[in-house]
Order: sequence, then structure tokens, then C-alpha cells
Amino acid sequence: MLVLLLVATAVAAARGLWSPCGLSMLSALNPVSEATRGNRFWATACWYMVGAAAGGALLGVGCAAGAAAVGRADLDGPTMWLLVLGAAAVALVSDSRVLGWSLPEHPRQVDERWLRTYRRWIYAGGYGVQIGTGFATYIMTAAVYLVVALATISGDPVLAFAAGLLFGIVRGLAIAVAGVARSADQLRTLLARVDAWAGPSLLLACSVEVAVAGVAAWTLFGAVLAVGVTVAMVAAVAVGTRRSVVTH
Repeated sequence: MLVLLLVATAVAAARGLWSPCGLSMLSALNPVSEATRGNRFWATACWYMVGAAAGGALLGVGCAAGAAAVGRADLDGPTMWLLVLGAAAVALVSDSRVLGWSLPEHPRQVDERWLRTYRRWIYAGGYGVQIGTGFATYIMTAAVYLVVALATISGDPVLAFAAGLLFGIVRGLAIAVAGVARSADQLRTLLARVDAWAGPSLLLACSVEVAVAGVAAWTLFGAVLAVGVTVAMVAAVAVGTRRSVVTH
């Protein structure tokens, strides 16, 4: 459970880079734009990362509260892994769009007026907090929901809090990608390259969801059924991907 939770958390957080908010952070908080405001980028990035860690801590508190409740319920092993399997299956159905359905994406961006209204530590830190919570802006993968489910199902408040904190830290570290852009041309090239990896990043999130489901199925039913579950979920990803290509 520990390994599954940490991997899912890191991947779910990294996928957030491809949200409208994640891309807008790269375009708004970078060496070029910060220089025009008379600021040093890395100082701004530090405020952003501190804010994201704080947002992740808030997420962790919520997960820890849920984990404490589950811990008191004292779930047996099969029940816990059945819940894990169900959560992973729901997340994969959502991300693959195989049934034309998805979990709520919360299409909200941070307020760019903050850049012109507030001091650096407020706009950078405030953006970071919102990004770090995972649910205050665009949710780019159902793996975010899966992380909360796994953290809660674990029944371990400390582990659940750590997962939330890790989520915020990874989301915050993504701003470092903008540090290589020293000119407007370099920034445009960087954004284009990041955007080109949007599809693979979603496939990675789906792969993690398949892996979580496979491990849960293996624990519950053994190797044969676990392989069957994994193949079925991979097929769902393939069908969803093909449908997306045809649609677009």
C-alpha cells in the first residue's frame, strides 16, 4: 500500500503540470516575466513551492482525518483491497473515458489579477496553495481522487498526511521547469515541448491506475484473475484512447 500510494501521489501531482493552471503558472512565473516585474525568478519560485507544500499539507489533513475514521473501523485485509480495486477501476474509467464519463474536473483557474494587485509573496504563495491542494483548480487526472481514496483506505493518518504533503511538494517543484527559459523565444519553445507531453502524461496516470488495480486483484484473487483484470483495464485505456483520437 505504501509504494502504491507514493507512486500514485507523485504521478497524479506531476500530471497537474498539463492543466490550464499548470501551464499558466509556467507562462506567468518564469525568469522572463519576473524580470519585467523587477523580481528574481528563483525567489518567486521558492514562495510558490512553499505555498504548494502548505496546500498539500491541507490536503493531507483532510486525508488523515478520513484515514483515522477508517482506522477506527478496523477493516480486514480483503475489504481494504476490494476498496482499492474499486477506486482504481473508477479512476481508470474516468481517465480513459471508455464509457464517456468522468469524475468532476473542477474547471477553475487561479486569478491572474493577483499578479498586478499583490506583492510577490502573496501571488506566488497564494497560487501555490491553490495548486497544492489538488482540488482548488483543474483536476487533470482521476488519479488525484485515487490518491485520496488510497490515503483514506490505508487507515494510517500519518501516511495519509504524508501523501498529501508529497502531492503539494511535487506540484510545487513543477515550477522549476520554467527556470530554463531566459528569453521569450525560449519560453515559447518550452511551453510547446511541455504541451507535447500531455498525452503521454495521461497514459502514465492510467498506467498507475492499472498497476494499483492489478496489485489489488493479485492480493484478492491470485495471479490468474489479476492478469485478467489488468488486461481488461489496458483494453479500456486502448479503447478510450482510440475514441479520443477519432473524436479529435
